[in-house]
Amino acid sequence: MKSAATSAPLFTGPFAVGTFSAPGRTPSAGLVLPDGRVRDLRTTTLALLERWDEELPRLHDLASDPTGEWLSLDGLDVHAPVEPRQIFQSGANYRQHVIDLELAHRAPDDPRTVEEAHAEIAAIMDKRAAEDLPYVFIGLPTTITGPYDDVVLPSWAKQPDWELELVAVISRPAHRVTAEEALEHVAGYTIANDLTDRATVFRRDMPAIGTDWLRCKNAPGFTPLGPWIVPAGSIADPSDLRVTLKLNGETMQDESTKDMIFGVARMVSYISQTARLLPGDLVLTGSPAGNGMHWGRLLRDGDVMDGSVTGLGAQRTRCVAEEAS
Repeated sequence: MKSAATSAPLFTGPFAVGTFSAPGRTPSAGLVLPDGRVRDLRTTTLALLERWDEELPRLHDLASDPTGEWLSLDGLDVHAPVEPRQIFQSGANYRQHVIDLELAHRAPDDPRTVEEAHAEIAAIMDKRAAEDLPYVFIGLPTTITGPYDDVVLPSWAKQPDWELELVAVISRPAHRVTAEEALEHVAGYTIANDLTDRATVFRRDMPAIGTDWLRCKNAPGFTPLGPWIVPAGSIADPSDLRVTLKLNGETMQDESTKDMIFGVARMVSYISQTARLLPGDLVLTGSPAGNGMHWGRLLRDGDVMDGSVTGLGAQRTRCVAEEAS
């Protein structure tokens, strides 16, 4: 799908990389400038990420070169910027979000006041940040869709919800790296809306088993991604970005990544202690307060979601209900 035209810079920094196609043409990696000009790189974004250290200087040179064939973004389809091999997703990683969830699920006979409960939960979150580990699970690459594509709500999903997130995109392979080393393995950042069907998060037939991430998060197209990857060098501080989602023009999520319990470096390091992160892999860093369950308003046919993260651009997706078979 095509992006909406704008006169403002599309992102922070001299360039970003993504995946684009002219009508009827095969998608290809492209170098995109903040003014909306795109240069076909005649490769895939994954291939660029596999050689990121070598390619980055060349991309800088191309971005400053007025010669060559530059296309207008308005005439191109914008696809998900990369096809990842692995997707790592974080849950319960925003302090206020977790506090809101805990307060919403207080027992009716809880003797504490709201203020007392809030203070106790906040203290637990602070202790968790200092002493505990991130909560991470894995998702399927088939959930990825473009930043302007329609999102199909499956007929079985009774409580589909939004979760806008900052995403770190891996370049160098990472295995058992420290938090101090972790950001050296991040090529850049993009945006994901990590949709969840709240009704199927927990297995009602086997409550002792716990969460069912396959069912609730892995429907095709449940992860709109992009519109592009902004190099890490253009983002001064990934822990100081604004994550904003609007539903039909009304702001539902609007929080700084400062509210993360575990930052990008700790998240990447933690994942790498078990898994081997590969170029193009995605690390979704969790979603802030303001999900549909908080507002008592879940997604339905015709809804339009506008998601943005400071310096990374914006995505717009429309919800389309799948017809029951």
